[in-house]
Amino acid sequence: MHTIEVQTSQRDQFVEITDRVQDFVSNARLTSGGVIVYVPHTTAGVTINENADPDVVHDMLLTLRRLIPKDAAGYRHAEGNSDSHVKASMMGSSCHVLVEDGRLVLGTWQGIYFCEFDGPRRREVHLQVLHAAPGL
Repeated sequence: MHTIEVQTSQRDQFVEITDRVQDFVSNARLTSGGVIVYVPHTTAGVTINENADPDVVHDMLLTLRRLIPKDAAGYRHAEGNSDSHVKASMMGSSCHVLVEDGRLVLGTWQGIYFCEFDGPRRREVHLQVLHAAPGL
């Protein structure tokens, strides 16, 4: 397992980590298999989405803020970050990315994003290689 650090600068923020995951795959000399990207935080997550147009990230954050407002009536969690927990659960704590010929198998416009919902903070993302079985 390998851990990368992500420093966020805003309460809600998507940080693209595709290149860092690819660097890990390259350094691990993985030619075929996959990599698990895992976020061990309850107020952050990970997702794969478009990385060509920054307006997509803007629109995703805008929609999440509208759907899950920070100060919605009825929240009970005393820390004041109930919305962050909900958003993180919606994004998920991990994703699995296939690897072939030493490269992440992503669509033309796809990137891997660390999703911060309770920042700014210093966070960790764990990466784990999954090797393909011989002969597959």
